[in-house]
Amino acid sequence: MPIYEYMCKSCGFEKDVLQKLSDQPLTDCPECLQPEFTKQISAAGFRLKGSGWYETDFKTGKKKNLAGSESSAAAKS
Repeated sequence: MPIYEYMCKSCGFEKDVLQKLSDQPLTDCPECLQPEFTKQISAAGFRLKGSGWYETDFKTGKKKNLAGSESSAAAKS
């Protein structure tokens, strides 16, 4: 479950909330009870780590780095 950052436009109260993707956004500030609690835009907090995430992980020999090869660039033209 992702953690969302919320901030109240009325009193400035900030809170990080653990929510499901399917949950509705919170609207009422838990501090001042005004309907000014909004979700903030922030950087994602995850890293692609380990094998299987990169183009070259499962390729061998001349098949490695297909995106940068001249043959694939000529085929796209």
